[in-house]
Amino acid sequence: MSFEMLKHYMPRGIYGRAALILLLPVVFLQLVVTVIFAQRHFEGVTHQMSDTVLRELRLVLDVTDAAPDAAQGRRDVQAKLGVLEMTTSPATGKTPQNARVWYDYSGRVLTQRFAEQLEGFVAVDLIAGGKVTVFAQSRHGLVEIDFDRRRISAANPHQLFVYTIIFGFVMTVISTIYLRNQLRPIKRLARAAEAFGRGRHMPYTPSGAIEMRAAGNAFVDMRARIERHIEQRTLMLSGVSHDLRTPLTRLRLGLAMLDDEEAGPLLRDVADMQGMLDEFLNFAKGAAEGEPVMLDPFAMVEDIVAGACRAGRDVTLMSREGEGKGMVELREVAMRRAVDNLISNGVRYGARAEVSVMLSDKTLRIRVEDDGPGIPEAQREQAVRPFTRLDPSRNLDKGGSVGLGLAIAVDIARSHGGVLRLGVSDRLGGLRADIVIAR
Repeated sequence: MSFEMLKHYMPRGIYGRAALILLLPVVFLQLVVTVIFAQRHFEGVTHQMSDTVLRELRLVLDVTDAAPDAAQGRRDVQAKLGVLEMTTSPATGKTPQNARVWYDYSGRVLTQRFAEQLEGFVAVDLIAGGKVTVFAQSRHGLVEIDFDRRRISAANPHQLFVYTIIFGFVMTVISTIYLRNQLRPIKRLARAAEAFGRGRHMPYTPSGAIEMRAAGNAFVDMRARIERHIEQRTLMLSGVSHDLRTPLTRLRLGLAMLDDEEAGPLLRDVADMQGMLDEFLNFAKGAAEGEPVMLDPFAMVEDIVAGACRAGRDVTLMSREGEGKGMVELREVAMRRAVDNLISNGVRYGARAEVSVMLSDKTLRIRVEDDGPGIPEAQREQAVRPFTRLDPSRNLDKGGSVGLGLAIAVDIARSHGGVLRLGVSDRLGGLRADIVIAR
């Protein structure tokens, strides 16, 4: 079996893999010690005790064979060898078979020893816990010999295995507690990184081993640099936008002094420039505006659609989907901007748009569909890039867009740990845009 196949059977989580690294050597060591002890100690002790009993069994058989008949043989054994605490009796019935419980390791060893060393051996019965019954063939027929099990096996042979299992379990519990303490900083770092990827600033202090502290400090430094970069980008574009508003205001005032026929087209150009500046500013803000709060996504989308309808847009809110309930943690301002951008694109390049919300126990999906020309599949990846306008599918004469609507929606979806998926609307035939966020 190759390592690639083994990967499918390995634990996925760090706890499972660490426990496997911890338990595998412990279990292997216990097995090795148990096997070596059983071979070197139990077999040696059992052989020594079996040899002592074998000498006595041979003597019993010799006395029985020397007697004129079986009855006299039993009397001679009891008279001459009574100190051995053995009894003999003629066996009746069918030929006996070896009998022992499956876990009787020393019984297997002594059965093999008797078969090799005792002449006339037939079988041994080890079912009775404290007694051993040996069946052997004598001159007068089959002889049954009973004696105490303690004479041939070590007392309480299972104690070593019990101690091994108990102490192995105790050490495993102690090691698991220690392992959890060592892995806890890794999980804290993972939660902080995941929260930062979703646009939330979770307090995090590096802790744990030296290597873990180094990784935590690197994450804190990286997070600080990214936050400074985002802040500087926002301030820069906000400053540019603010500086350009002043000359635009002067242009408006100057154009107001001209005739309406001459000033009309120029005023529209100024309005387009103003809209472009607002899009630049919205893109600079991205998803960093506002703190995440618990919201009802159905109520939020319903309010967005109502506002679009009041603005004269042909937007319809479809019925709710999914069986999920409850609130979802969202940046309200940013999410409203993303949904409004998708609605604006839908009604700009199509006649109408439909909005639907699907909430399950694991996923939130906000879908906006339009009846416009849509976006070809080969150009969808390009369409979500900043400052991208697709001439074949998006008419440039329908507004002053600079190609930031979908880019802003993608940025906001990613900041919530989700994605923006583009497709074809089955109902309207135009573009279908889905904001999918994991709960």
